[in-house]
Amino acid sequence: MPQPDPVETVIIPQARDIGGFGVRRALPSAKRRMVGPFVFLDEMGPADFAPGTGMDVRPHPHIGLATLTYLLDGALFHRDSLGHAQEITPGAVNLMVAGRGVVHSERSPPAFRASGGKMRGLQFWIGLPKKFEETDPGFEHHGREALPALEGEGFRLRLAIGALHGLSAPTTAFSSCFLADVALDAGATYELSADQEERALYVLAGEIAIDGAAFPAGELVVIRPGAPVALRAKQPSRFAALGGEAMDGPRYLWWNFVSSDRERIFAARAAWEAGHFKSIEGDPEFIPAPELKAL
Repeated sequence: MPQPDPVETVIIPQARDIGGFGVRRALPSAKRRMVGPFVFLDEMGPADFAPGTGMDVRPHPHIGLATLTYLLDGALFHRDSLGHAQEITPGAVNLMVAGRGVVHSERSPPAFRASGGKMRGLQFWIGLPKKFEETDPGFEHHGREALPALEGEGFRLRLAIGALHGLSAPTTAFSSCFLADVALDAGATYELSADQEERALYVLAGEIAIDGAAFPAGELVVIRPGAPVALRAKQPSRFAALGGEAMDGPRYLWWNFVSSDRERIFAARAAWEAGHFKSIEGDPEFIPAPELKAL
């Protein structure tokens, strides 16, 4: 079926496994490497953990990006080599700036692991502009109540990063961008701003219609630059709207590293294998780097 005019492409995420936990990876894909500064998008879960089990992503390194974690259900505990230890709950934002290099782990917190329960969330990697790729690493956490919200006729929106509809999130952004959690009542319509150069929506629940074409949960719908687009919910629906200005050039993405310079990725892998990244206090495990054949 032909796509409606505002739609540039539709991406069906690929299933992956991280730490014994299933994810669906929408970015990067063969159809689209990035949307604005967003170079990576995983939907984590949904999964139901039995009591005594949980998610364990062992310590691993990053360079050249910022990770943004946004949970829909459950809880996750972040530790990093800067000394931060932070539990994240639904509706809050964890932003870790890797810059020249950082190590972190993501595990189910003790209370969640003891009781078990539903776990679901989104993780994004935000590519840093070239002038910030080697910036000092950092970390920030913003609770749900700190994020700006907007309500309209049949829709509710919470802004996780960037600027949208006159709102500005407290989360640090290194380029013009936005990420919003949007809920629509059945039959409601929401117009996605065309202010940003690149835009997409990842459908989380329900079904979204654009010019009569339906897009169910689990699809990333990329919108044409500048195209006006009205999103109509055929049933109660929820989606993540994201976008921003195009990156200042292509990026190499290998394992957990992002860079505009392929040699920087080779160097980062060698540094990790040689033990030159600072470790996480209280979390001595690590994930070995896979073999690097070519970029």
